[in-house]
Amino acid sequence: EVQLVESGGGLVQAGGSLRLSCAASGFTFDDYAIGWIRQAPGKEREGVSCISSRDGSTYYADSVKGRFTISSDNAKNTVYLQMNSLKPEDTAVYYCAAGYGSCPPFMVFADFASWGQGTQVTVSS
Repeated sequence: EVQLVESGGGLVQAGGSLRLSCAASGFTFDDYAIGWIRQAPGKEREGVSCISSRDGSTYYADSVKGRFTISSDNAKNTVYLQMNSLKPEDTAVYYCAAGYGSCPPFMVFADFASWGQGTQVTVSS
């Protein structure tokens, strides 16, 4: 059974940092890409970042470039999202998702079949 479990969300002041974790199980981690997607109240889901476990390629939305860093520990089947210089507009539920192969074009994760339950990130001003 494919399972993704996010953790690390919380409440932080603007300018602060959080590190999200996505622990994966039930599939061959090295063959998959893992993405982070967020959804704020009343807004559409936004692809934030993605990493290909095969070759380590990483991708970021323009809104988070230079502030967020995605990384992978293949030995632990875990992907991390280090979020620095957080802004109130980063407030959202953050999900991780897994898809076979490479990261999707244009950070659209609709075809990624496996999703976690999400973790809330709240950034106060």
